[in-house]
Amino acid sequence: MESVTRTARQRAREEITAEILQAGRAALAESGPGELSLRAVARSVGMVSSAVYRYFPSRDDLLTALIVIAYDELGTAAETADDGIADRSDARARWLATCRAVRSWALAHPHDYALLYGSPVRDYAAPATTVVPAMRVVRRLVDAVVTERATGSADPTAPTGVPDGFDTSVSGAVEAMTDLFGLDGALPAELVGRTLMAWSTVFGTISFELWGHLVGSVTDHDAYFDGVVTRLWHDLGGR
Repeated sequence: MESVTRTARQRAREEITAEILQAGRAALAESGPGELSLRAVARSVGMVSSAVYRYFPSRDDLLTALIVIAYDELGTAAETADDGIADRSDARARWLATCRAVRSWALAHPHDYALLYGSPVRDYAAPATTVVPAMRVVRRLVDAVVTERATGSADPTAPTGVPDGFDTSVSGAVEAMTDLFGLDGALPAELVGRTLMAWSTVFGTISFELWGHLVGSVTDHDAYFDGVVTRLWHDLGGR
């Protein structure tokens, strides 16, 4: 009886937690992350605010949970697209599929995308628990680049050199990315720097589209995005 009761309580807690998170996402869509309030979320699920605190002790805890959910959904979209490329050696197809999946998810979930890549929330600092979910997309992008280099088919005429201002120190981005992705041996600093440039450009292009900054300059957003990510691929040495 005790284990049955405990299981029932766990189920009830999971259901209520899911309701709170759903209400939190709705609040994000309505007023943005800066206005997220546990009190308002509690009202929307028919609870007193003191009860919600038993599930999320603070607004920051709820915000972190919503960020992790969004990163995981985005990561799943990217991974599913990448895994859909049967020929794993076709790094270009994997790169394009992953980039397109990120854009498609962003267009379908603009408020969640804004939570991840929009303006920082005042007085909030994302904890370390958000790092691994945040890296799911870039992990696939880096793997495509590394695969292209490993096959020996990289374009020798592609631009080379480390971007100005890039941290190439022992404790900098090169070692961090090598450790993060479990790669054998250190990546060339030039490759890490250019991948970072490409990554930030992909998300910058998506942000420009979402927030209307391409209006008047771009008539076909699909074609423009494909053109951007294809050119980035060539800049990374891909054929």
